[in-house]
Amino acid sequence: MGKYVLKRLGYVLVVFLILSLLMYLVYAMIPFDRARAEVEQYKTIYKNEPEKFEAKYQELRKELGLDQNVFVRYLGWIGIVPINGQYQGLLQGDFGYSYTYDRPVIELLSEPMRNTVFINIIATIIALGITMPLGIFCATHRGGKRDTFIQTATIIGYSIPTFIMAIVFIWLLAILLREGVEALTGLDINIFPVSGMKTPGSDYKGIQKLLDELHYMALPIIVMTVGSLGGMTRYVRASMTEALSMDCIRTARAKGLREQVVVYSHAWRNALIPIITLVIGWFLSIFSGSIMIENIFGLNGMGQLYIGSLNAKDFEVVLLIQMFYVIIGLLGNLVVDIAYGIADPRVRVNN
Repeated sequence: MGKYVLKRLGYVLVVFLILSLLMYLVYAMIPFDRARAEVEQYKTIYKNEPEKFEAKYQELRKELGLDQNVFVRYLGWIGIVPINGQYQGLLQGDFGYSYTYDRPVIELLSEPMRNTVFINIIATIIALGITMPLGIFCATHRGGKRDTFIQTATIIGYSIPTFIMAIVFIWLLAILLREGVEALTGLDINIFPVSGMKTPGSDYKGIQKLLDELHYMALPIIVMTVGSLGGMTRYVRASMTEALSMDCIRTARAKGLREQVVVYSHAWRNALIPIITLVIGWFLSIFSGSIMIENIFGLNGMGQLYIGSLNAKDFEVVLLIQMFYVIIGLLGNLVVDIAYGIADPRVRVNN
């Protein structure tokens, strides 16, 4: 197992370098000159001295490494070759500088990354806690009225785009529910805030700050969870239905084993292989899907930062966020293969 993991990590590194080069080349081809944008502030100073303005522009190009070949700039961004006599880049712990926010990128990403990882993990745990037993229930009661109702509901949920679902839940939980509570109690309570990360003007600390953030994250997490229930429930149901039709399950029932043992010990184990692929792939897709949710609800996450940096042409930030999603995807594939071996000993992962 250890040898296999090391080999796969080597593959991950190679693929990471290839993808990072391709993405760097893509952003390098965008017609935007960072030095030209930075030198514009000197235009009034050197209004009547165009040669000094041009000299300042060339100086900035050299300082930013833009006078180098694009492949040399890439190697400098990675940290393999020096830029202006200094080693910088990812391998040196230098993740770039955000010209829009006037801060090092690594400082800029710390809080948004924490928020994005938090809401995705919470949404995944809740969704799995619902879809797994629901899918098993539908498979064991296949063809019944409750199964038909759940399948109809999952098709509807699966078909609704995320942004439409977000609008519907804002209307239901943030508007109608608030109006209903006000009509019953006379109190105007903001039960589900629709934008932001904390109460305006608040300066909470410790557990009070966490509770306040959870209050503002509640509606986005609900939308992300509900939006992922449809496809996941149907997939678990399909895998369990196939597993329950296997010869070994009929044999287990013929031996007189209790139905719970047959379903949760024998059938569930056989259904896990395709489900593992879906669960981890689905978890990775939630990260990309949360980009839209974060922008709709104004959350300080990777999605909002990504869109804002793209609009501001702050490509140092954009590239690092892209690398974050690449690493998540590559490590996710490795986790899938390892999980196969854990779920089913017949699958060998040591070659």
